[in-house]
Amino acid sequence: MPPKRTHRSRLPVPLPEGKVLDDTEGKQWVLGEKIGSGGFGLIYLAFPTNKLDEDARYVIKVEYQENGPLFSELKFYQRAAKRDCIKKWITLKQLDYLGIPLFYGSGLTTFNGKSYRFMVMERLGTDLQKISDQRGTFKKSTVLHLGIRMLDVLEYIHENEYIHGDIKAANLLLGYKNPAQVYLADYGLSYRYCPNGNHKQYRENPRNGHSGTVEFTSLDAHKGVALSRRSDLEILGYCMLRWLCGKLPWERDLRDPAAVQTAKTNLLDELPESVFTWAPAGSSCHEIAQYLECAHGLAYDEKPNYQMLRKILNPSGRPLGPLEFSTNGHSVNTATTSYPKVDVGQAAAKQVHLVPNRLKESRVWGETGVEPRAAGRQRQSSEAAAPGAQLHSGTAQESARRRQKYHELQECLNEVKNSRQKYICIQPPTPFCEYPQAVPRAHKNSQARPPVWDGPGSSTLGTEVAEFKSPSQLTHSEEATTQVYFYSLLILFLLMLIFLALYLL
Repeated sequence: MPPKRTHRSRLPVPLPEGKVLDDTEGKQWVLGEKIGSGGFGLIYLAFPTNKLDEDARYVIKVEYQENGPLFSELKFYQRAAKRDCIKKWITLKQLDYLGIPLFYGSGLTTFNGKSYRFMVMERLGTDLQKISDQRGTFKKSTVLHLGIRMLDVLEYIHENEYIHGDIKAANLLLGYKNPAQVYLADYGLSYRYCPNGNHKQYRENPRNGHSGTVEFTSLDAHKGVALSRRSDLEILGYCMLRWLCGKLPWERDLRDPAAVQTAKTNLLDELPESVFTWAPAGSSCHEIAQYLECAHGLAYDEKPNYQMLRKILNPSGRPLGPLEFSTNGHSVNTATTSYPKVDVGQAAAKQVHLVPNRLKESRVWGETGVEPRAAGRQRQSSEAAAPGAQLHSGTAQESARRRQKYHELQECLNEVKNSRQKYICIQPPTPFCEYPQAVPRAHKNSQARPPVWDGPGSSTLGTEVAEFKSPSQLTHSEEATTQVYFYSLLILFLLMLIFLALYLL
């Protein structure tokens, strides 16, 4: 027999941290610290006795045994929300998750002569009311996303003969491990509207009127009628309107439930204009207005078309992305990208070993006009890694010191350029993340343009060799002279790179 719901229900005396509780299946749970409280109960972190050193992934809700809400919630889970049933539903409906907290056990315990009822649940994160208090309204896309996720939950519990009856931001919690997911919690006011397949009859009872949270409760609840599926849908519509607009038309009348009932009646009777008028300038509420029209048009015992309601909130049918709560362009949770730290000295030393291979590949490119695959991959990798390396290149003083070295190197290379410009052209140094495009010049003895060549030090020294004469275009003496200068330049490059690497280390 369920305990009688009396007005004397009160918060229990807290249980001591470390107390061991035995549930009905023989599992033992250790109470952690108290992290919250509800209308009639307390919430503690919980640990299985064999995993006391792990992060708490469970919570325990505790009430006096004679209180009613926890008993009602426990019966809901035992009848309609077993873990196996939820998993089967997720598979059947092809969902990525269902926003109902998982149930792990329950039982009774005593402390100081008082009997307590407890229930072990999955741990969840912050609730949307706290986010709303901090950020105000939600983005429209976020509001519609929340509506669709709640429709998934409501369809499941309605199919299992229950309604929630108390949907509001304080009862919507983000996942503890995955805050991109949202869960509908607190089934203490859940109601079995269709026991054994027999729907409750419509009967008004003024003595039971205005039950639930007055700001969001349905017209049926205001009239004292037992809640039905359309009640949950109506409540969800008010919540979405509140999240998007920041307030509801009856916000100033919450101390007068009859005035709230009248304001809700006027809103629903004048749809969709009433919602359009109430929405702030520049915002569009046509999805919520259409949703409320459909919910209000349902008969008391009519089964809703959940798929059509989801289609109203998501006309494009696009997959739902992660939840984002923001206002005025500021998000509650901002993702940060971490870049790997770059050891500049090691990177420079690595470039010294790669120079001979680059020279070899560059000569092949200069003769054939085709970029070697290894060189292409190396250049693309350098371009992709350059922004990350630049972010972690060190302090401003270190950067100035390196730039001074580059200028010295530039002057040295310019001397080579001025003395033998007939055979080789050297471009000025460029930043790490910029790669200049060498412009091919027409050869006086040929109509075809000679191939462009990316020099061996393009990613480290910022220099490029623009073009060579091919061996067939050189005389014997010129060829010998070219080889001498080529190998002299090669030795100069190697010495400069080794010096730079040692200096930066």
